[in-house]
Parts: sequence; structure tokens; C-alpha cells
Amino acid sequence: MSSFNGEKPTIGILTAGGLAPCLSASVGYLFEKYSKEFPEGVSVICYKNGYKGLLTGDSVKVPQEALTKGANLLKHGGSPIGNSRVKLTNVKDCIKRKLVKPDEIPLEVAARQLQKDGVTVLHTIGGDDTNTQAAMLSKFLAENNYNLCVVGLPKTVDNDVFPVKQSLGAFSAAEQGALFFHNIVNETSASPRMLIIHECMGRDCGYLTAYTAKCYHDEYKRSSATTMLDQIGFVKGRKDIHALYIPEVAIDINKEAARLRRVMDTYDCVNIFISEGANVEQIVAEMEAAGENVPRDAFGHVKLDAVNPGAWFSKQFADKLGAEKVLVQKSGYFSRSAAANETDLKLIERCCETAVKSGLAGVSGCVGEDEERGDELRVIEFPRIKGARAFDVKLPWFTNLMTEIISTYH
Repeated sequence: MSSFNGEKPTIGILTAGGLAPCLSASVGYLFEKYSKEFPEGVSVICYKNGYKGLLTGDSVKVPQEALTKGANLLKHGGSPIGNSRVKLTNVKDCIKRKLVKPDEIPLEVAARQLQKDGVTVLHTIGGDDTNTQAAMLSKFLAENNYNLCVVGLPKTVDNDVFPVKQSLGAFSAAEQGALFFHNIVNETSASPRMLIIHECMGRDCGYLTAYTAKCYHDEYKRSSATTMLDQIGFVKGRKDIHALYIPEVAIDINKEAARLRRVMDTYDCVNIFISEGANVEQIVAEMEAAGENVPRDAFGHVKLDAVNPGAWFSKQFADKLGAEKVLVQKSGYFSRSAAANETDLKLIERCCETAVKSGLAGVSGCVGEDEERGDELRVIEFPRIKGARAFDVKLPWFTNLMTEIISTYH
């Protein structure tokens, strides 16, 4: 199975980009799988803080004892080796952040470090940016005759990596977002005419917001108002979702305001789920028209905390709905930093097993269920990996959810 002519490989691992509820489990499963492949021991190097550690040579060699206990990481959130957002092909940014010297090329620096460390298989765990950078690194290494296999794992709560059917950690993040709102929704009892805006992560893709809403709404339907609450006049609909806005669906603010005003008058509250990327183009256009600077990260993405979509939506609706109090709550950091749930753990383990086999066979790519190959779990060729895939709003579960929301709260 190995492409290393009987020699033991040296394994490199890094996690990059934002957090997701799969990073610790992915590292743990890779430890576990490699320790089983090489019970007599294998060299594993973890680069700290993603590509930053690779560029600066900041790494740790994992003790053999730790490799055999990888399962202990499955219950943890975050990344045990740290993340960062570094674009290897953004030379100016890497120089500015002093990750490379002014006369150096980041891809070359990364390649030299891997060569120095003797890495033969590099596992990159991250989203579309991480894996497209892995693709560039893999291409550079091949063109410069350095025999190294790069195998990525698709991590993103947005579930927007094409053609991967399901990204690692997205199920868990949605479940945690629903748990977050399960408590926040009780704030509707803190003040009359309360407007609650629940902002979920999702720059270009509405998957996380939509699936979080589905998880919450399904639980809401399963629960029933207690007899006591019914007797004292509590209306169950106050805890439901009254509106759901994602980047893929156009929003008629005035029409929605009129509908939601009726909801406010009936239920004494309005609960809205939004993606952080909903209506961002319009918000950015308004900011730039007003002469405001819109900051962007190393990948050219608008920094959404500076744009603050939740605050923008609250301004659009507060007066129109006659809200006495507005509460904007963001579940992103809560949900993305959680540990993986059972559904994700099963997928993560399958992907890691395939990743290890692929690495030892010398086949580079990103592991995932390939939508263009009948959802087969395989190593997807790096050139086919693309980010910012739009959420499919025609999925039956989503159309049913939207139909229920609009028909119930019309």
C-alpha cells in the first residue's frame, strides 16, 4: 500500500482557517490511524498555527505515546495545534506579517521547511482557502521535483466546498447553534415587543443558518407547551422562528417588515435567523457610498465583524416593527468551537481513514464525498476543489422549512 519503498514516512499535519467542530477529532483520528499502520512507531510533526507555523518552522514532534491515544482528542473542540489565516500566494501579506523575509517567496519557504523536516505526507485540515493553498503547494512541490503527498480534509461550518457533499464539522455547528438559540429565545420574556436577531456564520453560503434553523425548528415542533404555561397565557409561537434570511435568497425589506409587524402585534416578539453574509453586498455598497473604509483579510474577504450585518438588519426592522427592545446575538464562536457530535465523528473517521490510505499511496487531493462521482468517499483532485459554493435552496427540507415559517407567520 505504501509508495515509500518500505521506508517509514514522516507525516506533517496542520489545521488552518477558522475553527470548526472537527479539528481536534481529525487530528486525533489521524494519530490513531497512523499508530495502527505503524505500531512500531512513526514520525509525526504538527505545525503550530497552520501555514504560519510551516513558514516559520514552528512545529512539535508528537511523542509515540500521544499517537496511540488520539481518541482522547475526539471530545475536544478547537484545534490542539492552533490555526491561522495565511495565504501562501499572498506574498505581500506574508512579508507584512514577517512570516517570510522581503526577498523570499512563501511557497518556496514552505517547501524548504517540509524538505528540511523530511515530511513525505502533509495533511492540511481546513476549508476552501486552506485546500486551494494546499493545491498550490502540492503543484509547486511537484514542479520542483520534491516528492511529497498533500492530502486535505474539508473543514468548514459553511459546508461550501465544491464538490464535497458534506464538510466536516458542519453538522455539529448547526446543532450547537440551535442549542444556543434554545436559551436566547427565552429573552422574548424579558421585554414587551422584543426583536431578537440570531446571526449565524455563513459568508457566501446559507447552509449553516438554514440547517441551524432546521435543527431548532424540529426541536421546537417536538416540544409542547406545558399545561401550566397554556393556562397563564403563554403563546408557544413566541419561541418559534419568524423569519430566515440567507445570501442566496433576495429580501424585500418593506414586504417583510409589514409581515413581521403583524407577527409582533400577535406574539409580542419577532425572532429572526440571518446568515452573516445576508445582504452584505448592499451593506458594503452603503458603507463605501458613505466614504467608510471596508476592511478585508489576506484572502480579500470583507471582515464581517466590521460590516456587522446583525446591526444593519436591526436598523431596518426596529422602527418598522415597533420594537421596544432589540437583541442581536451571534452564535458563530459558540458553535464553531464545539467538539464534534456523533454524526460528524463517523464522517471524520471515515475521511481520516481514506486520507491515511491516500497519503501512504502517494495520492494527493482533498478527501470527501464527491458529488460528481455519486457521493463516493474518495480523494478529490485538488484542481476541482472550489470554495464559496452557494447553498441549494431547492432542497426539500429547506423549502419545507420556509413554507412552514411563512404560512404560519404570514
